[in-house]
Amino acid sequence: MKINQFEKELNTLKKFFHIYCNDKHQNQYSKEYVFSYKDKHFKFNISLCQECHFLFNYALSKLKECPHEEKPKCRKCPNPCYESHLYKQMAKIMRYSGMKLGLTKAAKKLKKFFKKN
Repeated sequence: MKINQFEKELNTLKKFFHIYCNDKHQNQYSKEYVFSYKDKHFKFNISLCQECHFLFNYALSKLKECPHEEKPKCRKCPNPCYESHLYKQMAKIMRYSGMKLGLTKAAKKLKKFFKKN
């Protein structure tokens, strides 16, 4: 996978986990992630609960190991790498956060529309 696609996927993971965990869980703590992918170094903090940090770390490891040059969506992948029970948890997070982001985008568009008129 190319570095720019990896970075896009990483940012999506961070955004989705942040939304889900902030809405659903308490007892969050900030953790610093430092790693390299190909020639690029990444360093960031994210505040999540212990369970979400575990799942985020797992998803990050699977993303780094993805063998595809053009990464498919995980649900359409011919060689799924997630363990099924962890995939179900990830799907739940992605559904919830995706819906929330979609609704947020729609609300912003409506606000812009009504401000113009």
